[in-house]
Amino acid sequence: MFLYNIITYIVDSRAAIDNARAMTATKDPKDQVPKTTTQPAQKNGAAGGLMKRLRRSASVTEHNLNNLRNRNSTQHLFDQHGNPIDLRQYRKVLDKDENGNGTSEKKLRYRRTQSVTRAEEISNKEAKLRKAQPDRSIHRPRDSLFSWSSGFTNFTGLVNWGFLLLCIGGLRLGLENLIKYGIRINPIDWYFFVSGRDQGEGHNALFLVLYSFVHISLCLAVEKGLALEIISEGLGMVIQIANIIFSVLLPVVIIHLKGSAFSIMGATSVCFYYSVLFLKLWSYVQTNMWCRKTYYQRQPRERRPSITVAELKRKHSTGGEDDEDVAKLVQYPENLCYKDIMYFLCAPTLCYELNFPRTSRVRKRFLLKRLLEVLIGVNVLMALFQQWIIPSVRNSLIPFSNMDMALATERLLKLALPNHLVWLIFFYLLFHSFLNAIGEVLYFADRNFYCDWWNANNIDTFWRTWNMPVHRWCVRHLYIPVVQMGYSSRQASTIVFLFSAFFHEYLVSVPLQTYKIWAFLGMMGQIPLSAISRYVERRLGPRMGNIIVWASIILGQPLCIMAYYHDYVITHYQNALNGTEHR
Repeated sequence: MFLYNIITYIVDSRAAIDNARAMTATKDPKDQVPKTTTQPAQKNGAAGGLMKRLRRSASVTEHNLNNLRNRNSTQHLFDQHGNPIDLRQYRKVLDKDENGNGTSEKKLRYRRTQSVTRAEEISNKEAKLRKAQPDRSIHRPRDSLFSWSSGFTNFTGLVNWGFLLLCIGGLRLGLENLIKYGIRINPIDWYFFVSGRDQGEGHNALFLVLYSFVHISLCLAVEKGLALEIISEGLGMVIQIANIIFSVLLPVVIIHLKGSAFSIMGATSVCFYYSVLFLKLWSYVQTNMWCRKTYYQRQPRERRPSITVAELKRKHSTGGEDDEDVAKLVQYPENLCYKDIMYFLCAPTLCYELNFPRTSRVRKRFLLKRLLEVLIGVNVLMALFQQWIIPSVRNSLIPFSNMDMALATERLLKLALPNHLVWLIFFYLLFHSFLNAIGEVLYFADRNFYCDWWNANNIDTFWRTWNMPVHRWCVRHLYIPVVQMGYSSRQASTIVFLFSAFFHEYLVSVPLQTYKIWAFLGMMGQIPLSAISRYVERRLGPRMGNIIVWASIILGQPLCIMAYYHDYVITHYQNALNGTEHR
């Protein structure tokens, strides 16, 4: 055995060393100084050589390893240079594992590593020999590029090919639409739809938006009363909660009672405005409550010692402790004013802070680009709606009503492309162009309105990255408080999805006056879909998880649109359905 030969060699060397020591015992100790000066280098070389031999020893048996492991003393173990061998330096090789546990996994791992090292040496030698052959060999071990083991990741050309193919398919569908329906784009109809002309009575939506200042003023007045301790904490919270809930229920009641007085665009704008107002007032009230608790904890405030005139002069001459270039932060309750709350209501965020990060100037060129994007993008959206989506949705009514699955699926797939294109344009216009323009005008510095949701490998990641203002609000004002109340993270996530599902249904059913639960069920269906996407990500890889995310976005939205259009027509145009013909 190889290790046996090493031990035998070491024992023989020990005998030779003993003889040498006996011969040099009568010599002057000063003569041994040169020997001790070279000892460290020899020791390192011997230790490295022995370590290398021990690592490469693939023929070590359990008996020999146990003999070395059980030798706690190094008194009688020397190398060929006479230096003692400390087995503690080789514990990593000789021990069974790092913690000293008795398992054979460590030995097998080391032996397997030794085999791989030996295989690499053999492969390198073989490659050198092949290269020295006169046949000018050009072959070497390589994997195909489409194999996962190849490590190849540059598929830019295939991405360009897919994009070009998608453009060609979209162009074909666009030509088919033009041939079948002609040019339906009419900007005058856009104006009638947005303004609500011939759809409602007066400017009821505008009046309802102006009425929101009652809720804003009441919220600010109660906060001032709480800060001055004029109103008790319990009574103030009851008033604030009632005010916030009433603000989100007011459009439901008014539109239900006066539905004919609102256009679809006006009712949608009112519902969207009051939804944002609800979230912002909630954040405003809760943040001021946190500040008020901290403010009360500092009471009673300690009286500061008086400052002499000499100290004031010395502080003024040295410039004081404050830096004039650093802006002073607003402290509670100095923030309780109309200027502060109106800035927050206009700012592109849903989470209130006493001091928002601010920019130093307005970039005029940047602002002009964002405004042009909004202006041009809105016209493109209206054109796509009028030319492509409206005819496709109308043609899906009869197959959806008759439950003709084959034809309804064909209509769904036909509607998926223009709907997805409109959704992508809407996302860019809202979260990049419009919110950046608002932030630039208001000197608002935090422009993280979205993250890379297109790379999401599961549904959870998508909902955490595509709408950052709403996500941050849910985490700060709903998820964390619920967890702090003692609920688990899964229960808190379910509550967040319930909250989001309510507002999705609120923004669709109330303007259409068609109270169904399709949007609510679609959002709650994200919970099992999230589990499925995580399972696919674990078993099939992140790429398949990303495909699940994209499939849910592309197919889920047109299905919801078809369902609501069918219910809207059934609810409001029941008498005209007898004359409807499917083409």
